[in-house]
Amino acid sequence: MKTLGLLGGTSWHSTVEYYRYINQAVNDVYGNNTNPPLILYNLDQHRINTLQEQDRWDEIGGILSEAGLKLHGAGAQALLFCANTPHKVYLAVSRRVGIPILHIGDATGLAIQKAGLKTVGLIGTIYTMEDGFIAQWLKEHYGIECIVPASPEVRREFQRMIQTELAMGILKPETKRYVLAEIERLRKRGARGIVLGCTEFPLIIKQADVPFPAFDTTYLHSRMAVDFILGRYAPHSRP
Repeated sequence: MKTLGLLGGTSWHSTVEYYRYINQAVNDVYGNNTNPPLILYNLDQHRINTLQEQDRWDEIGGILSEAGLKLHGAGAQALLFCANTPHKVYLAVSRRVGIPILHIGDATGLAIQKAGLKTVGLIGTIYTMEDGFIAQWLKEHYGIECIVPASPEVRREFQRMIQTELAMGILKPETKRYVLAEIERLRKRGARGIVLGCTEFPLIIKQADVPFPAFDTTYLHSRMAVDFILGRYAPHSRP
C-alpha cells in the first residue's frame, strides 16, 4: 500500500471522518483489520481561521507547504487536505511539496460526472462560495456549473455556522433546517444536485435529507484516498 499524508485539523471533527472512512474501507477490502499507512499533521484551526479573516492566504499556503514537506519527509507519497477551503492555495502548495496532492475537486467532479449532472448547488465556507476555486475547478476540468446561495447574508450565516458550531462539534436541529431550506432554494434555481462543499456539512446533512443527489465531499475525497493507497488511482499532474 502507498503511504498518504493527511493535513487535518480544519476541523478535527471532519478529519475524524476522513480517518474513519479510509480505515474502514481498507479493512473492508482486506476483510480483516488491515490498516493503511497514514501520517497525520494536525493544523491549528484557530490560527488558520484568523489568517483567512485577514486575507493572508500566502501565509496559509506557507503553513500548508511546511506541513506537507514534513509529511513528505516522513514518507508520504501523496498529500490530502482534509477540507475544501485549503484548496484555495492548492496550486501554490503543490508547487512546493514535491509530491501529488489529491484534489477534492477531482473526487467531487468525477462523482458528479458519473451521476450525469451538469449543474449543481455548492455550499461551503464563505471563501469556497465566493472565491470560486472549487466552482472553477469543476467547470474547467469537468464541465460542471455551480450555483451558490445568492444572498450575501446567507453566505455569511453559513460561515458563522461552520466556524462557531459545526467546526466545534455543535450540531443544532435549527441549523440543519436552515441549511436544508437554502439547499431547496438552490434546487428551485436549477441545481440538480448539491455539493456539500464544506467537510463539516455532512455531519448534519445526509442523502436522505434532500430530494436529489447529495455529494458528500468528505466521503468522496476519502474514497479517492483509498483508491490511491491501493494503487487504483493516480493523481493528475496539474500545472
